[in-house]
Amino acid sequence: MESSLQAPVRPSARFMLSHPAHFIALGFGSGLSPMAPGTAGTLWAWAAFVALQPWMNDLRWAVLIGLSLAVGWWVSTITAKNMRVLDPSCVVWDEVAAFWLVLWLITPAGFWVQLVAFVLFRFFDAVKPGPVGWADQLFHGVRPDTDPAAWRKAGFGIMLDDVVAAACTLLVLAIWRFFQ
Repeated sequence: MESSLQAPVRPSARFMLSHPAHFIALGFGSGLSPMAPGTAGTLWAWAAFVALQPWMNDLRWAVLIGLSLAVGWWVSTITAKNMRVLDPSCVVWDEVAAFWLVLWLITPAGFWVQLVAFVLFRFFDAVKPGPVGWADQLFHGVRPDTDPAAWRKAGFGIMLDDVVAAACTLLVLAIWRFFQ
């Protein structure tokens, strides 16, 4: 949903590099993918998780993911406001933080389980069934022209549906493991 006040700003490398929040929100460039930016952001998250894994333990992952979620709210708010779009598809930090959460909680998991987690997470994030759809729509009705907190609500909403998608992914994986 777009702000009715001004035309939306199109994502570009120049826009991404114009503010540190944009750089993070756009997943260090993965959100600029012309096709399926959410999938590109999730793939970036997976690659970064694998690259960071040798230096991480549970406490470090917990801190990084907790900070990523909090920072994600801020960068999503700033970037959405500067783009004048309540939920821009190029903002992929929500996918990054949420998929890190999934990968951390299923570790140790081999490649095939991680791939299943990737597919499930992308399904829940893209199709938005049930609770994911509810979370996605929760803040889509905010009005930046009348609500001074609209952009903060939009930033929270951007993050929330991906956290719910992560929870649904983890639930399906837990049920799958239970019946193995």
